[in-house]
Parts: sequence; C-alpha cells; structure tokens
Amino acid sequence: MTPTPARRAHKLRLTRLCRLAGLTLGGASVALTACSPNAIQRRSEDELRRATLATVRRQLAEAEHRAEPQRLEQADETSRLEIKPEQLEEIERSYSVPGYVERLREKTPDGLDPIAVLLGDNFYGEEHTVVPVSLQRAVSAAVEHNLDVEYARYQPAIAETDVVTAEAAFDWVFGAGVTWEDTDTPQRGPSFLSLGVQRASSQVVSSNVGVSRSLTTGGSVSIAQNLSYTDERASAFGGVSQPDPSSTVSFDLEVSQPLLRGFGSDVNLAEVRIAQNAERGAVSTLRERLIGSVTDVEDAYWTLVLRYNELVVQARLLERGEEVRDNIKARRVLDARQAEIADAVSRTERRRGSLLLARTNLRRASDKLKALINDPALPVGGETLLIPADVPLDQPFEFSLADLIAEAIGARPEIEQAILNIDDASIRQVVAKNASLPRLDLQAQITLIGLDENTSGAYDRSFESEFIDNFLLGFQFSQPIGNRAGEAGERRARLARMQSVVDFRRTVQTVVLDVKDALDQVRLNHELIEQARLSRIAQAEALRTLLVEKEFGDQGYTVTRLDLELSQQEALASAEINEVSALIDYNRAIAELHRATGSSLERNRIDFVVPDANQIEPGGRALDYRVGAPQE
Repeated sequence: MTPTPARRAHKLRLTRLCRLAGLTLGGASVALTACSPNAIQRRSEDELRRATLATVRRQLAEAEHRAEPQRLEQADETSRLEIKPEQLEEIERSYSVPGYVERLREKTPDGLDPIAVLLGDNFYGEEHTVVPVSLQRAVSAAVEHNLDVEYARYQPAIAETDVVTAEAAFDWVFGAGVTWEDTDTPQRGPSFLSLGVQRASSQVVSSNVGVSRSLTTGGSVSIAQNLSYTDERASAFGGVSQPDPSSTVSFDLEVSQPLLRGFGSDVNLAEVRIAQNAERGAVSTLRERLIGSVTDVEDAYWTLVLRYNELVVQARLLERGEEVRDNIKARRVLDARQAEIADAVSRTERRRGSLLLARTNLRRASDKLKALINDPALPVGGETLLIPADVPLDQPFEFSLADLIAEAIGARPEIEQAILNIDDASIRQVVAKNASLPRLDLQAQITLIGLDENTSGAYDRSFESEFIDNFLLGFQFSQPIGNRAGEAGERRARLARMQSVVDFRRTVQTVVLDVKDALDQVRLNHELIEQARLSRIAQAEALRTLLVEKEFGDQGYTVTRLDLELSQQEALASAEINEVSALIDYNRAIAELHRATGSSLERNRIDFVVPDANQIEPGGRALDYRVGAPQE
C-alpha cells in the first residue's frame, strides 16, 4: 500500500524518536563492567538500546502488517422502520430538539430569549442573560486564559534560569580586596646590650586583585596580583631595613586538575545537561497540560450541549404532560377516576422536577466551562449563562491503527519525558562511574615577586628571572580501602538507569493502551448513533400515530389511551436524550483519541511556541499561540 502523507509524517516522527532513544542510550554513557557475575551488570549499552527500540517495534509489528485505513461512516437505515418519507419529514420537524426550540421561539414574546425564559430567574431574581459560544471560541479562550495552563507556562522559563545557573558555575569570578595594618609590637632586646624592652613599629597597606574559574575538565585556574606597601617606623634594634618604605608586587598563577575522579566534561557538565533535560521536560509538561486543557474544554463543551438539549426536551415533555393531564381532568365526569387523575398530576410534577434539575445542570455546566476558559469577559462570578452554538455531528472518521500508534509514540509528551529520564539516568551513571575511581589530583603553581622602593620599580623587577620566587608541582592520591561507597553508587546508578528503560517500556505500553481504548470508544459510539437515531424515530412515530388517532377518533380520549400517551411521551424524551448522548459521546471519543495520540493541538491548529525567560514580563504572556478552526 502506498503510504498516505499522514502516515509518512508519522513514520518520520517515529524514526526521529527511535534515533533519539538510540542516542540517549548510547551517547552519554560509559561501557558497563562486563566481568561482573551480576546479570544486570553484564548487560551492555547495545543491549539496552536494542531493548528500548524493540519496545516500539513490538507495539507496531502487527498493526504495520494491517495498515489499510478504515472509515467509519453512517449508513441510512431508516428504511427498516417502514415509515413514509412525508412522515419522516414531519418527525424531524416536530419531534426533534431544533423543532422544539423553534416552537419555543414562536411562543416567547419578542425581545426575549426562549432559553432564558426556560431558565427562570438568576440569583438576583432577574432573567438570565445567555451568550452563545462555539467550540472554537471556547478552545481559543482556554488556550489564552486557562489558569492551569497559565501556571504551567512559567515552568519552562523557570527551568531555563536553572540551566543558566548550572552553566554559571564555569564563569570567570573576579575578586579584589584591600587591608591596612598598623602594628606596634614590644620585643625583648639582646641581654649583652642591656637595651631593655624594644619595639617594632610598621604600617602595611596590602591589596589583591584576581580572577578564577572552574574548568569543565574538573580543574580550576586562578590568576592573582598582590601589592603591598610597607613602612617600618622603628625596628627592634634601631636599624632600618632597606629599602624603606618598600613596595612588593607578586603574581600568582595556580592550576589544579583531577586526573581520575572528577575528570572530564561528561562529569563536570552533568548538572548542566540534567538542567537542560529538566527544561525540555518542563516544555513537554506544558504541552501535556495544554493538551489536557483543550480536551477538558471539549468535554465540558459537549456536557453543556447535553444539558442544553436535556433542558429543551424536559420543557417540551412537561408541556405535553400538562396537556394530557388537563384532558384527563376533563374526563372526571365521564370515566376518569380520582386515582387516575392523581397519577397524571404526579407524573406531570415529576417532569416539572426534572425540568428544574435540567435548569440547574445547565447552569453548572456553563459555570464549569467558564472556569476552564477563564475569559475576562465571562467571569465565573457573573450570571451570564453560556449556551452552545455548535451541535454534535456524526462526521465520518478514517483511521489506521498503525498510524495512530506511531503518531502517539512520536507525539505524546509522556514518551519524551520517559526518554529524558533515561538520559538523566545515563548522565548520573557516568558521574557514579567516575566517582568510583581513585582520586589523583595535579596541582601546579608559579609565583613572580618584585621588591623595590616604589611600585613601578617593583613591577619591573617582578618579571626579572631571578625573582621567580616559587614554583610548585605536586600530585595527591587517595583511595578508600575497599571502595564500597563508590562501587555501591555505581551499581545504584546502573540499576536506576535500567529501571528508567523499564519505565520507558511501560510508558509506551500505556500510551498504546490509551490509543486502543479511545479508538474502541470511537467505534462503539459511532455504532450507537444510528441505533439511537432509529430508536428515537420509531418512538416519535409511535407518539405521532397515537396523536393522529386521538385527533380523528373518539377512542383517543379515553383515560387508558391518555395514560398510554403519557408513557409514550416519556419514552420519546428518553430516546431523544439518548440520541443526543450518543452523538456527544462520539465527539467526546474523537477528542479523547486525539489526546491519546498527542495531536489535540494540531487538530485545533494551535501553534506551540515557548519563549525564553527574557521574553516573559510581569503580566505578559508566557506562551505564543495561534488558534484556527479545528480540523475535520
């Protein structure tokens, strides 16, 4: 089969994922000890890489051999009901939610919204203000204003500052200082001179300036200049040192470098790389939160649609029930017994209670959607009520299980996070392996000194060869006897890394399970739509026929037939709500399938662009986005 463009894109994405997994498992690691008797220690990097990639291939193996796309599309089976076309037209016109809404509009006085009238008064004892909202507008507002998303938007910028902090450990550090010291110290004089107690008095002004830096190889380098001015006012024996006053200048260059433990950029840049992975993980988490918010908004919107339809159906059911109740009461003088009248009143009042519940459910669904979209113009504390502008559709749906699994493995944020966890564990294993080595450090130091009666002369003399005052070269070795802590740390890091590989395999399996569960729901609810539609049409035909018989025959007004009419009304209302529920569940299942494959943002044409920390200002947006019409 020639692959579709979507399938080619999914395969390309999967290929990149596999390459990333391979590089992650092999690029930042050292070879494991092959001589250990432990089976876990004997497993090599190549085996880990193969095991990880095999996880992906195993999940796709069967689906790739059966990759022919399938299409879900409704077939019109109303012919099975044996209902005439003109009667079907009447049923769709008079026994459907759109028809009920049109009837409400005809009965509502001009200038009033029929739904607002159905809802009754708000908390202020006033008529509700209703605002139609489309699914696209709800998603767009949520992307921009949802508080959970807004909270998560700052985490990548915070993580970016952590990267800068980790990198700053290798910045040059400038240091300077100055001291003034005035001493007047009593000293004993020589006994043969009988000079008694003598004193040494001097004044010293010292300053130092230098730079130092930690190296990515694990060592450090420092360059410092020291300048001191000494003025001896008196000496212990009355003599004067020369030159006096004097200036001393020294230049110190010191380098230290570990040769075993702590050596190399892989070890010393570990925190930087882990911080970079944390930043990528924060971006991935933000994308996951945004996908979840979009899905939550879609679910809340379809709940609002369901509550809206329930309100309309319950209002029409109550209207029909009151008419039949009045008919039964009118037959009190003929054949209606008090028990039958009371039963009709009871059933009507139950419908009134269901209408009150439907009002409350619609209000709650509206408030939940307002909380999710967090539109400043539609605060949760306001009494403006949202009503849906869109209706659920049974649009055809084409899918390939192989494409869906490949797309999910390549796009789900959880997969990327599991890959980053493997990389973090690999980095820590490198550090732990290095930490098990003996310590062998190299230290080198050279000092140039110049002394003269003035500062300029001291600088000149400091660079003359005879004033190389100090040159030091040394090595320092240490090794814990038994090295148990180092070996245990290395073993722990190796096990943690292999645990992260198992977690990756588990995450892949969970993602595939999510895709299959969501796809099962799509197929099930697609099949239920036609069944619910046929049930609603058949039930509407039963009530329509009963009303025709009632209009043109005397038997239609008997208490028995009127009681049957009440039952048929309730059965029709239940069938109408079931049909709407089936359509809504189908649309919900499609949204959940896109969440399971990680394609919710692409479906809603949301461009996911995360700015760096410098672009985020107080009160500003932390995520750039563009929202278009959802893809069909």
